[in-house]
Amino acid sequence: MAYPTIDQAPLPQAPAERAAPEEVIRADIAIIGSGMGGGTMAYALKDSGAKVLVIERGHRLPAEPQNSDLDEVYLKGRYKNADTWYNGRIGAAFKPGVYYWVGGNTKVYGACLPRFRASDFEETQHQDGTSPAWPFSYDDLEPYYTRAEELFQVHGQTGEDPTEPPHSKAYPYPALDHEPAIQDLADSFRRQGLHPFRMPNGLDADTPEKRALCATSDGAPNEAGLKADAEKVAIDPAIAAGATLLTDTKVTRLIPGPGGRTIVAALAENNGRVIRIEADKFILAAGAVNSAALLLRSATPESPRGLANSSGLLGRNYMVHNSTFFIGINPFRVNRTLWQKTLGLNDWYEAGPTNKYPLGNLQMLGKLRASMLKMARSWAPNPILKAMSDRSIDIYLTTEDLPRRDNGISVIDGKIHVWWEPNNLGPHQELVRRVSKAVRKAGYPVIFSERMGIETNSHQCGTAVAGKDPRTSVLTPDCRAHDLDNLWIVDSSFFPSSAALNPALTIAANALRVADTILAAGHSPARTQATGSDHRSASET
Repeated sequence: MAYPTIDQAPLPQAPAERAAPEEVIRADIAIIGSGMGGGTMAYALKDSGAKVLVIERGHRLPAEPQNSDLDEVYLKGRYKNADTWYNGRIGAAFKPGVYYWVGGNTKVYGACLPRFRASDFEETQHQDGTSPAWPFSYDDLEPYYTRAEELFQVHGQTGEDPTEPPHSKAYPYPALDHEPAIQDLADSFRRQGLHPFRMPNGLDADTPEKRALCATSDGAPNEAGLKADAEKVAIDPAIAAGATLLTDTKVTRLIPGPGGRTIVAALAENNGRVIRIEADKFILAAGAVNSAALLLRSATPESPRGLANSSGLLGRNYMVHNSTFFIGINPFRVNRTLWQKTLGLNDWYEAGPTNKYPLGNLQMLGKLRASMLKMARSWAPNPILKAMSDRSIDIYLTTEDLPRRDNGISVIDGKIHVWWEPNNLGPHQELVRRVSKAVRKAGYPVIFSERMGIETNSHQCGTAVAGKDPRTSVLTPDCRAHDLDNLWIVDSSFFPSSAALNPALTIAANALRVADTILAAGHSPARTQATGSDHRSASET
């Protein structure tokens, strides 16, 4: 059913009583979600002495030949396992760009790991309004960016991008060099007075042999294990240090204790069984939509709008970037690049002499192939798509979308509905225009571009914004719920603004920052598991 505005959607319903759980699991700290935020948090807590439990609704994604089979990945959707979501305004169903695997979306991300610019943490004027300041500064997060770059093995180089913020340490690995076609593009941009740079990346692809093994890894898994994903660099070391991973387990509800200031348990489903998970601290990292949806689903008669929602802002201010896939084609030049995602351009990222307002970022896509284009243009003959992709350079353009109360998510009859009306589109169109001009000058006269819609939401954020005032935010500056003393959110839900860059490294850096506040406060010792059962029966062993 469609609702014209999110304010007209019904409130979440307090769930009916469920049957008694078949198992009770006890931990000091329960982390819900194993992606960039949850995985990094587990890693940060692994030596704390706390009994850490990571709960993941998916399981391990297999390393198999199909990881790089483009027909399997793109046409058959082999690794897409998200629930169906709905466009709230029109009621149309869609499959979102989220993935439920150990490691979350990092299993298929392009490992592009830039820092946000210092200005992204400050109040910034855009054409369509103001991007709000964050409740902490770039300088506050900088030491954690450095730690996150070390953890996720980032390859990069300072000094190439004029907008690069200060670094207290150099990147841990040298930047990945461009292959010939991309080097030619960078050289042309530079002759045009622009400042292309080598994009920070968490991919171990510094030789031609490794690049051949990574050629399809933007949007797909990497069978060779050369991608710095959260499973590899964070979850596995946490398990080796004593953390427990509970897979195939979907948390359906959080249960508040007497007085409503703490969460005492989470109810979860595991292979048809109901599990009760008790912990002293709960950390949500299920993604900006699913974390908000869980708190909404956990509504009680005392909290009819959902838990942690005294501000009324839970699920609001949903942002997902204005993004365009951009293809430049030279009919007479074959592009033999294996790993294309090495070039970035931020000349118009901030307001400047030629642009009154920020426009956004250019970065390369992983090399597009015919199967990827077929997914978007199923009617087109394969030989034509192959001829196009063989001769194309492929670019991803992002412009900041601004937080709006009317953009958000709600849970209706148990299903997730998304309201998202893009804003700040004028600067995005100008970015596309300027890039079109630069790419044509670089020798690619044929241009195709397509702006992404509601289903392309890998950069989702903002549904539980952090701030100092509980009337205008859901979380404290340390990402603890204003309304709850033992619940933190460490995915991108907390973002007060979306910036115009990939959010992954910022999520990881913030998780390390929040972990420090939790560690400084100490933890309670684990109590005896209520049933005495061995929870490894439902977890990693």
